Amino acid sequence: MEVTQPFHAEPFMETIEQTLLEAKTLLSVVTDNPALEARILLAYVLDTPRSYLHASPDVKLSYDQARDFENCLLRRRNNEPIAYITGSREFWSLNLSVTRDTLIPRPETELLVETILATYRHATTPIKVADLGTGSGAIGLAIAHDKPTWQVYATDVSDDALQVARKNARQCALANISFYQGNWCTALPCNGFDVIVSNPPYIAEMEWETYAEGLEFEPRDALVSGLDGLDAIRTISHSAKRYLKSAGVLLVEHGFLQGAQVRKIFAASGYGQIHSIRDLSGQERVTMGQYYP
Repeated sequence: MEVTQPFHAEPFMETIEQTLLEAKTLLSVVTDNPALEARILLAYVLDTPRSYLHASPDVKLSYDQARDFENCLLRRRNNEPIAYITGSREFWSLNLSVTRDTLIPRPETELLVETILATYRHATTPIKVADLGTGSGAIGLAIAHDKPTWQVYATDVSDDALQVARKNARQCALANISFYQGNWCTALPCNGFDVIVSNPPYIAEMEWETYAEGLEFEPRDALVSGLDGLDAIRTISHSAKRYLKSAGVLLVEHGFLQGAQVRKIFAASGYGQIHSIRDLSGQERVTMGQYYP
């Protein structure tokens, strides 16, 4: 049920310790980690590291701090993700800005970055990478950060998302990544890429109601892709080969039950050396293939 009224006639105006105890109870209905989420939100409101909360349990909140914290709790009780409340999410050790114009970067997507870095760990020349549907820029920025001699090109159809990605690039002081607006590969200004990578939408239309409750705050177009969830992957697989250099690699993230279907799509598009990579839970999460003209 949506919460539309404050929890109190007046904000807490209690000590940090008292505030966190009450917040833990209030958040227990929406999360399995109410204590952690309460600390994250209070540290955000106070603009302090979480360690400060442990070190200063008897400090009292000001009226404005208490009011702002209660507003955060109200938003969280309405199931808004913490990342959208605080406006940030960590990915690959980078603190990235996120808005409701972008997906929230998730830990499983780091598998794409890990796979690319492992595949080219012995490269002796700079690698040219395209990140399609970049959103907040998470994948492209992680690669650009770890490999400053590589050149990363990031695309997104949403100008609002690209504004967030560009902001993140500035915040991370990364000069080896550039951004282009448009649909998948068609936005790229050139070809000859060593790697094309994407975390595209892959939820099926028929599955949306199953997932919608947990994802209703995130951009639907970045999550849902056709009747079987594979329309975007088909488009990327078909077009990417025209932008890859010989033996270039295509990698996509997909649902944990979609590996076999994605391998078939890659094969039909003419890729070789196709295989899927499992995440830490043992589920097929990434599929990659090489293209030889």
